[in-house]
Amino acid sequence: MIQEFKEFAMKGNVVDLAVGVIIGAAFGKIVESLVSDIFMPIVGAVVGGLDFSNYFVGLSSAVTANSLADARKEGAVLAYGNFLTITINFLIVAFILFLVIRGVNRLKRREEAKPASAPEKPEDVRLLSEIRDLLASGQTRP
Repeated sequence: MIQEFKEFAMKGNVVDLAVGVIIGAAFGKIVESLVSDIFMPIVGAVVGGLDFSNYFVGLSSAVTANSLADARKEGAVLAYGNFLTITINFLIVAFILFLVIRGVNRLKRREEAKPASAPEKPEDVRLLSEIRDLLASGQTRP
C-alpha cells in the first residue's frame, strides 16, 4: 500500500496539481490586494468615498455600530459590502484566466496552422537515396 501511494503521489499530474494550488493561492493574495488596495478605493471614491468593506445591514435592532467589525460583535449582520468585494475579486480572476486561456488557445491554433515539415534527413541517408534513385533510373551522376 505504501508503494502504491508513493507511485500515486509522484505521478506528474499530482505534482502539477500541487504546484498549481500553491501558485493559485499566491495569485489569489495578489488579486485580493489588487482589489482591496487599488480598485475598491477608486470605486469607493466614485460612489461617495465610502469603503465597501463597511457596507452592511444589521439584522436585529441591537446593531447600532458604524463599522462592520463592531456590528458583528453586537449581533447578526448582512455584510453585502464584503460580498461585493469578493465578487469583484472573482470577476478579476475570471477575466485574467480568460485572457490566459485565450492566449494559450491562440498559440495552439498557430501551431496547428503551421505546415508539418518533414524532419531533414541526415546527409548520408540523403546521399544513399540519391544513389539509389540514379541506379534505378540508369543514369550516371553529372
